[in-house]
Amino acid sequence: MATPADALLGWYDRHRRTLPWRAPPGAPGGGRPDPYRVWLSEIMLQQTTVATVGPRYRRFLERFPTVGALAAAPEAEVMEEWAGLGYYARARNLHACAKAVAAAGGFPHTVAGLLALPGIGRYTAAAVAAIAFDQPAVPTDGNVERVVARLHAVEAPLPGARPRLDALAQRFLADPAMRARPGDFAQALFDLGATICTPRNPACALCPWREGCAGHRLGIAATLPRKAPKAARPLRHGAHFLLLDGAGRAVLRRRPPEGLLGGMLEIPGTPWREAPWGEAEALAAAPFPGVPGDAWRLLPGVARHGFTHLEVEMRLYAAALPGLDAPPGTELRPVAEARAALPTAMRRLLALADAAGLG
Repeated sequence: MATPADALLGWYDRHRRTLPWRAPPGAPGGGRPDPYRVWLSEIMLQQTTVATVGPRYRRFLERFPTVGALAAAPEAEVMEEWAGLGYYARARNLHACAKAVAAAGGFPHTVAGLLALPGIGRYTAAAVAAIAFDQPAVPTDGNVERVVARLHAVEAPLPGARPRLDALAQRFLADPAMRARPGDFAQALFDLGATICTPRNPACALCPWREGCAGHRLGIAATLPRKAPKAARPLRHGAHFLLLDGAGRAVLRRRPPEGLLGGMLEIPGTPWREAPWGEAEALAAAPFPGVPGDAWRLLPGVARHGFTHLEVEMRLYAAALPGLDAPPGTELRPVAEARAALPTAMRRLLALADAAGLG
């Protein structure tokens, strides 16, 4: 008798996505992908879209082709390669995890073993165990939560409904077809959520689980999962100072290893605070005391960037000092190189400089 996993896997065999971190059917090693590549893709895909991750994943692998190469790299290089992907604690944890895996001689094969590594939580441990090692595990990400909420018509809102949705997802472990192909089943769930059971306008007519879906039967699938209203994010203000040396190089500094944008390069600036910075007090707080106040020019516009828990509005002052040497604790980088190494929040400041003809 066909089971729900049979139906999903049959659909997956016909419609699976081709992604750079997946091993195609019939690939060497029985079609099992490299655990390093699986783990790397799962970390990159947290809070980041497949479209964004694809080219960055390939570039990352060119620079760090193995877990050993990643472990041996300086942390600063890893952080710069991660620039623009956001959620920068992921990069610090990625590097720490690579060191632990390299020291142990490889990735553990079980969920419990993977959970013991830095930066690996329940979802990532289940995904790597299932996909890389064919262990029976059901990783529950946003796609899976959405599929399960609709399948069982769970109307309780997120995030409170997450434990229930995870418990419902774990019921798939009892399905013999799932246990025969755990890695394919996990990826089939991801593909179903990404291509059929989408957040808006789900393609229920094409879904292999349509007949058994309570949300579809009740006509509420498109409204699920419900979400509790989000609290407004506080707004903070900062002033940053783009100091150029006259040869197309900018002065950058590295942020402390912990905290927001920890370990990333930045355009030096004031702390971010609740009240906007007036020009006089911003210049008084400028991180380059050797630069006279009248050398700075306030550029038009405001750079705004949203983090998970706050919004930041930043103004940009610019000055050029030909023949400048990098002040202590900073470094000079060509602006084009700086653009690639800076996190997105700092790139928004460079956009103000571009608009003013300073890029």
